[in-house]
Amino acid sequence: MTIKTSVKSLLSTCVLAASLTIPTIQSASAAEELMLGHAYPSDHIFHLTSTTFMEELEKNGADIEVDYHPGGSLGDWASIFEQSMEGVVPMTMSFGASEYDPRLDLSWLSYVVDDWKEAREVYGPNGKMTDIYNKILNDLDLVVLGVIPTGFGSIAMRKGQETVPTSFPGDAKGIKIRVPPIPIGIERFKNFGFTPVPMPFSELYTALQLGTIDARATAPSVEIWQMRDVIESYILTKDYFEHAFWVVNKSWLDELSEEERSKLLTASNATMAKIWDEAQAIDEGFLKKIRDSGINVVELSSADMAKAKATLYAEEWPFMEKSVGPEIMARMREIADIN
Repeated sequence: MTIKTSVKSLLSTCVLAASLTIPTIQSASAAEELMLGHAYPSDHIFHLTSTTFMEELEKNGADIEVDYHPGGSLGDWASIFEQSMEGVVPMTMSFGASEYDPRLDLSWLSYVVDDWKEAREVYGPNGKMTDIYNKILNDLDLVVLGVIPTGFGSIAMRKGQETVPTSFPGDAKGIKIRVPPIPIGIERFKNFGFTPVPMPFSELYTALQLGTIDARATAPSVEIWQMRDVIESYILTKDYFEHAFWVVNKSWLDELSEEERSKLLTASNATMAKIWDEAQAIDEGFLKKIRDSGINVVELSSADMAKAKATLYAEEWPFMEKSVGPEIMARMREIADIN
């Protein structure tokens, strides 16, 4: 009886040891897990970028398994950006979060480019801004894989608000406009004559619906389409080219094997080439949908556009120089061809 019990105990110990060893062996050959999260829905270009990247990884035979979290399931864009800095969510697509570095407001700078051709030359793959952005984001332990275009940002008036401001600052007096809670957003629309109301994006729809604000700023066409039932008019100030950073935590990237890192970078480069090829058509497609939905789409006259540009070059650009320094702003003036 004692012998049988001892044998049974020995067998049990062997089975337990084997069961603990097997996962260890499996994990040694398991794919590297990469968590990718962003805060936007499936009709946003972030989702297309994410799915294209995953397809490109597979094509390249990368041994990387992407754990994909779209739609804000991990938090809003600013909180996910912070998680990427910390390596908790190694990869994200996010706008410039200047609470972590005021130089990131540079991504919101007004009237740097006038059309999609110029935008690609400045912000696209190997564009003029690539080195500038990488220098800033490397200080946050992030690497820029690409700059994702969403289109030109403009102004929208809420449903029931019939005022259509086109000449600034005169037309904007007394209009409460939502701006992102960043210094440059407040500065721009104060210079345009509005009453800026800093507000998180998550509160924007309800504020338009309830009339807490009269208008919203920094509005690319995709977001106007998503909020179309609370929008009266869309005024194409095109005051900045909206783009986001596709970043990966630098420490996480450095820990990959050279082979896997090369495959990831090859996949990201191929993704960016495809996204920039499609982005303009996507943006213009949403603008057509907006027009067809009955929203009043208004373009600025040449005189009003020239006045808007002159106002922001004189006021906003010197304000930005305080954050990023004269060297970067000299480069920005060169890029925008401002004397």
